[in-house]
Amino acid sequence: MIVALIAACEIGFWVLLAAGLGARYLLRMPRLGLGLLLCEPLLEVVLLVATALDLKNGAEPNWTHGLAALYIGYTVGHGHRTVKWLDGHAAHRLGGAPKPAGPPRYGMPRARHEGKVWLGTLVGAVVATVLLQLAIWYVDDPSRVTSLESWRYVAWRAAGIHGLIALSYAIWPRKAPAGESGVPLEKEEVRR
Repeated sequence: MIVALIAACEIGFWVLLAAGLGARYLLRMPRLGLGLLLCEPLLEVVLLVATALDLKNGAEPNWTHGLAALYIGYTVGHGHRTVKWLDGHAAHRLGGAPKPAGPPRYGMPRARHEGKVWLGTLVGAVVATVLLQLAIWYVDDPSRVTSLESWRYVAWRAAGIHGLIALSYAIWPRKAPAGESGVPLEKEEVRR
């Protein structure tokens, strides 16, 4: 049941996002669009309540409950950035706004961007860990919560791997091609 609810929440996220952006830019009803976009966090609340009720009704804590916590954590950590990014592109394509600037491609500006994205993953791991710990305390049976405990490690492993990738942009910053950075190209010898 929880896996189906996670899938329904994910589908609902995209449906509400499309409806909100459509109302905002196609129907020219920005308040309705904003209202639809603000309904998206309710999906996570529904998933959280359903997971808690499932555990309360005696369901054996398993990987689906851990996945629900990670899904909610990911949405908290990255949902706003995703909606903002899509809103910028919808404003450009449907509302006549200028094309949104993409992330920096080179050097330390790119490293800072990757660090900010990683902070979303870090927030997601913290939220998932808190939810999993609350579920562990709620179940209050050490013999039944091993799968929930293992999902905490999954959350932090993902945050750690993403952190190493983000750090690599600072340690080995990608250099801009000579023509893109404003540095004049070196004179090339003409071969005959």
